Amino acid sequence: MTGSAAISLSLLSLGPERKVKCYNRYFVNRYVFHIEEYGHGRKTYNNDVCIKGSTSSEFEVDYYGRLEEVIELQYYSEHNRVFLFKCYWYDTTNRGIRVDPHYGLVGINSKARHRNINDVFVFAKQCQQVYYIYIHPFL
Repeated sequence: MTGSAAISLSLLSLGPERKVKCYNRYFVNRYVFHIEEYGHGRKTYNNDVCIKGSTSSEFEVDYYGRLEEVIELQYYSEHNRVFLFKCYWYDTTNRGIRVDPHYGLVGINSKARHRNINDVFVFAKQCQQVYYIYIHPFL
């Protein structure tokens, strides 16, 4: 390990600084994301996110949510910054999300949100921007 890598690693081991910065919007992965509160009343609504993922089973599961906060953590060096999105997530079962088999469009039941989950933060770089068409609760 080189000297600069060892210094960077030791700075990371101290954990993040006690102060954080919050933003109303953030540009990542060629998208401009807005937090939900900032997007209210605007013509564009850029707070819906998707994370392509998989589970421990053989099935892929995509996670869909709404951006609540953009948080920057700094790790005792100007170059060691991490941006996190705090999101609330929709239920990934058929109760919350349906994909049209013909067109591949995703329907969201906005009433079927995950509540009391611990994993609300994701790295901003993991997110893609999506636009939902909200539909009436599924029957």
